[in-house]
Amino acid sequence: MYIRFYGAVREVTGSMHLLETDNDHILLDCGMYQGRREESERKNRTLPFDPRIITNVVLSHAHIDHSGRLPLLARRDFAGHIFSTRATAHACEYLLPDSAYIQESDAEYLNYKRVRNTLVDLTGKSREEIKKMLKTNGRTDKEALSRLMTRYDIAKIKPLYTVQDAQHALSFFAGQPYRETVSIGQDMTCTFYEAGHILGSAITLIHAKENGQNYTICYTGDLGRFDKPILRNPEQDFSGSDREIDLLLLESTYGDRVHEPVADTTPRLKKIIIDTVERGGTLLIPAFAYGRTQELLYAIHTLYNNNEVPKVPVYVDSPLATRITRVFGEHPEVYDRDTHRDFLENGENPFSFKQLHFTESVEDSMALMREEKPHIVISAAGMCEGGRILHHLRYKIHNPKNTILIVGYMARHTLGRRILESGLEYKAAGGAGEPPMMRFMGKEYPLHARVEKIDGFSAHADKNEMLQFLRESNLKIKKIALVHGEEDQMTAFADTLKAEGYSVFVPRAGESLRIRK
Repeated sequence: MYIRFYGAVREVTGSMHLLETDNDHILLDCGMYQGRREESERKNRTLPFDPRIITNVVLSHAHIDHSGRLPLLARRDFAGHIFSTRATAHACEYLLPDSAYIQESDAEYLNYKRVRNTLVDLTGKSREEIKKMLKTNGRTDKEALSRLMTRYDIAKIKPLYTVQDAQHALSFFAGQPYRETVSIGQDMTCTFYEAGHILGSAITLIHAKENGQNYTICYTGDLGRFDKPILRNPEQDFSGSDREIDLLLLESTYGDRVHEPVADTTPRLKKIIIDTVERGGTLLIPAFAYGRTQELLYAIHTLYNNNEVPKVPVYVDSPLATRITRVFGEHPEVYDRDTHRDFLENGENPFSFKQLHFTESVEDSMALMREEKPHIVISAAGMCEGGRILHHLRYKIHNPKNTILIVGYMARHTLGRRILESGLEYKAAGGAGEPPMMRFMGKEYPLHARVEKIDGFSAHADKNEMLQFLRESNLKIKKIALVHGEEDQMTAFADTLKAEGYSVFVPRAGESLRIRK
């Protein structure tokens, strides 16, 4: 039995690992790489195997860096099932079509730019004149665009996949309850346990039999933190037959970092809200639509209920986040005891309160960007690489009254990472001298807004919490393979684990490992 590591290997996006036996090929996650446009395009368009050999997929959770290439797989003659928890399957009903819509919109925009630039060069007309030829009521005339691309032999950029492809992929899902065992191949089963990362996230236990030998593989997916609100802690009490682990695939996102204590998160948010409102500013929070947005709403709702902060309007400006918040509301069976006690038993929805508004239309979003009274905006995308958050930044980044609050992981080479690092460095220097310039949407903007960071909202276990999981769970682990971590974090954590007495393997992309008894 072998496992081959294809994605999120010495990096944190594009999770994809292939478990191989004589009879079956089981794909663990099928994630999208997220980063620089050219590198993302190259990595995402090519699957490193023939989809027809894949028996089934086991999906740890719905985040796009774990699920985002499933429509590509399904379009290319995959004929198996996609096994996940029920909440993950439900979330993917919104996340995958939304990802497809972004792919289609990006391709349309790039094609528009190609045609516009070509016509400017060939006709001598201005960009505004060409724009009138290509757009009707502010929208691209797709027929005119296609016709001109054919006439001038302009190579057309195609989306990675379409909304129709995403809908097709959803037909392969088979949602399962936690702790129920399902067959995923010949002499192969899997069982999901709670990972505590986001709604529906799972630690996967796979049992396989090959050549008379029994093997147990555990894949953590993304492991959550302990004692966070809403979700239960990562599982530590595994069933008897699931405890002897031949290979553990363990994430290492924060393998050399320690987060702020969970208990400090809400007080830190409280101070930032009060300070921003007193300056008369807007608190702008880039947040992932799935998970982080709902945690923020829970924390703000708690502060408002306790009258601890000014009750300014709160806007969720992300259609996807709006839909995913409804998904959260429909799965109270996975909430922790505190959420039941503090909200459900009082007849309250944790994700709904008087001051909360969900912004659906583009017109409402544009009006919100011009709002000058103090308010809070939670908007996607979480790493500031696309979506409505860019437009809010365009309006707010230059004003020192405003605050940009970073509450999640920012991958290298993303705008979010640049804002975080440059903003904190400028703040540490006392705001002296010229502010750092942030380039996005084709222009440069001075970063005058205050930049703050709260680590406690992270959905990933830190170094100590991953060690806590290993020490306090009843798993007996023969070997660990580290995945889902930038190289410095992964190698540092490998050294920590080796000092703890574990046998550790740090794979490279495309490398395989034989699983031994």
